[in-house]
Amino acid sequence: MRDAVIVEAVRTPVGKRNGGLSGIHPADLSAHVLTSLAERSGVDPAVIEDVIWGCVSQVGEQTMDIGRTAALAAGFPETVTGVTVDRQCGSSQQSVHFAAAGLIAGQYDVVVAGGVESMSRVPMGSSSNGQNPFGEKFLARYDGVFPNQGIGAEMIAEQWGFSRTQLDEFAIGSHEKAAAAQSSGRFESQIAPVTLPDGTVISQDEGIRPGGSVEGLAKLKTVFKEDGVIHAGNASQISDGSAALLMTTSEKAAELGLTPIARVHTAVLAGADPVIMLTAPIPATQKALAKSGLKIDEIGAFEVNEAFAPVPMAWLADIEGADVKALNPNGGAIALGHPLGGSGARIMTTLVHHMRDNGIRYGLQTMCEGGGQANATILELL
Repeated sequence: MRDAVIVEAVRTPVGKRNGGLSGIHPADLSAHVLTSLAERSGVDPAVIEDVIWGCVSQVGEQTMDIGRTAALAAGFPETVTGVTVDRQCGSSQQSVHFAAAGLIAGQYDVVVAGGVESMSRVPMGSSSNGQNPFGEKFLARYDGVFPNQGIGAEMIAEQWGFSRTQLDEFAIGSHEKAAAAQSSGRFESQIAPVTLPDGTVISQDEGIRPGGSVEGLAKLKTVFKEDGVIHAGNASQISDGSAALLMTTSEKAAELGLTPIARVHTAVLAGADPVIMLTAPIPATQKALAKSGLKIDEIGAFEVNEAFAPVPMAWLADIEGADVKALNPNGGAIALGHPLGGSGARIMTTLVHHMRDNGIRYGLQTMCEGGGQANATILELL
């Protein structure tokens, strides 16, 4: 029986807005991780059949099928195709799902899944160009409401009863965990440092801010509601970055002399209210657990994307039995950043390395996505 395994996973550092990676074209940033993936695995790029690439703002420098452009920019043979996927923030996690499905179905033997977003160069929301992306029938169904993720986060905080102090405590915890991971070198094996034209080497995530305090965050102004609780300090950072995973089957890996790290055990989707938008990781997780036959206490690591602090907090409140210590153990997007189309692959790269480094058999990843959707993936360490 065919399966889908991950044999290598690599990412760039996550650059802050207008930071060290902002001068690099997103196709070139993508090419960097593709080249690094081939070098680290030792695989001949000629055996790669497709590059499935997540990208949200497919406009300007990120248009014209950046997945294909990235493969060519990486120097891969012209026989290596590429396709670009948009499932909003979960785009590159969806890329992994598509790759796994293709491998199991026999459409692929070797494939790359990943993604990119350069939010410094292609600002969030620029693809709609000020136009209405919803149309009249959608708006009529939802009483004329244009979904807004920040308002959705405010709605979650209100519905679950989270105070601003609780949200800020969670945000500080994200930075503390990420700072500990960075200082102890836990990220080094997964990061492919980027050398800029002037010789500067970007080798570390730029958004981590150790030493913060709840008192400091209390001084920040809320963004979406004057009397709200969401502000820049308890939301994900606008970022630049890319990540990629080399995937194949166990049989093909043996043929090529590759050692699998993890198997895609279960991959599901869930949909929920698109106005509150950010709650679907809860039913997606429940669906993944039910489909996998695994119990919650068998999962040793959880990655729930920190689009806003209330998202993983609501998830933790509703997923009975989930160990808080296993949630985002190396920090999340509040500290590390959230380069939209690249985040799913960045998170999965971090999860795969964390599982291997700590001998964790099962790990689960889930992300909230525009339209009130979520992917959930369970990986099994091999």
